[in-house]
Amino acid sequence: MTPTLRTAASLQTPHSGSHWNPSKRHFFEGWYQRVTLPEGGHTFAFMYSIQTPGGGAAQILGPNDDYLCRTFPDRQRFWVWSDALGLGHWRKAELQEPRYLNPPFFDQQVQEGYQMTATWHQGTLHDPGSEHEARWQYAIQPVYGWGSPQGKQQSTAGWMSHLQIFEPGWQILMAHGLATGWIEWQGDRYEFTQAPTYSEKNWGGAFPQKWFWINCNAFAHEPDLTLTAGGGRRQVLGWMESVAMVGVHYQGNFYEFVPWNAEVQWEIHPWGYWHMYARCDRSIVELTATAIDLPGTLIRAPTQTGLEFVCRDTTKGHLILKLWQLQAGKPQLLLEAESHCGCLEVGGGSWNQVWIKA
Repeated sequence: MTPTLRTAASLQTPHSGSHWNPSKRHFFEGWYQRVTLPEGGHTFAFMYSIQTPGGGAAQILGPNDDYLCRTFPDRQRFWVWSDALGLGHWRKAELQEPRYLNPPFFDQQVQEGYQMTATWHQGTLHDPGSEHEARWQYAIQPVYGWGSPQGKQQSTAGWMSHLQIFEPGWQILMAHGLATGWIEWQGDRYEFTQAPTYSEKNWGGAFPQKWFWINCNAFAHEPDLTLTAGGGRRQVLGWMESVAMVGVHYQGNFYEFVPWNAEVQWEIHPWGYWHMYARCDRSIVELTATAIDLPGTLIRAPTQTGLEFVCRDTTKGHLILKLWQLQAGKPQLLLEAESHCGCLEVGGGSWNQVWIKA
């Protein structure tokens, strides 16, 4: 089935605008945007962050889990929209007032920086230490936000996330979209048309004490399938809780397994193995991901003391997803899908043993 294209406005999720908090307490906001090129098995994951005290950073996890990081110390050259997805940061530019620019004008005026909206993403980075370079420009057509595509889009953490009682906040902005354009990486140019793309964001004081994450929208023979799953130990009004969720969009339907409607179990190893099983009244999902032969790449994430290497990622994991529908209480297999472009992550502390919740 061909994915149904929707307008960015109709698929805008809650929390798409900025949560920037100018108070004196430590605060960060971060955005993640990814493009996968299934034919070559290449993935580009862009990670942007801004925090106070401090400035910003742009990180890219490229082909073969290669890594580029560039800091943006001047927070005054960062801009963000409050009511929709839109942000950018300039490191070197002719203009003084940061704002969204017409793409050709951005190329003329900004020597180093980036800008991203729900439908457009471009930038250029150069790391003088490693000599890594990257340039990119591509348009984005959203397919799925978060929730049923026929209805109002949902908060990933439920309606209580509007009360800002969870630390940190998490929102999938676009579970699936199609990207058309190009990326230049280390002298190689990758051109693509309707490549799978995905975006999410976080905000708060710091990332969870401990977490895991599984994501994929580049399954073999299933162009209209996207999975996002994750869990962690998060803070809720002063106490800690361990929670996890699984969300699947498939052929116009949304299958949601969250703490308030499902039983969610997991077995996550310090590295190399992720397994989740969840059941609600209408469906069952099981996913198994492995990266045993992949070392992964250390990525910086916001902490109370700033950006630190506290998580390990790969974009080349092996992932198997199974989905059942319950009919008269009996499971009927609806889907079994596989990918070698699974995005897998573990982060935080206390990963000296397997984390199991049965």
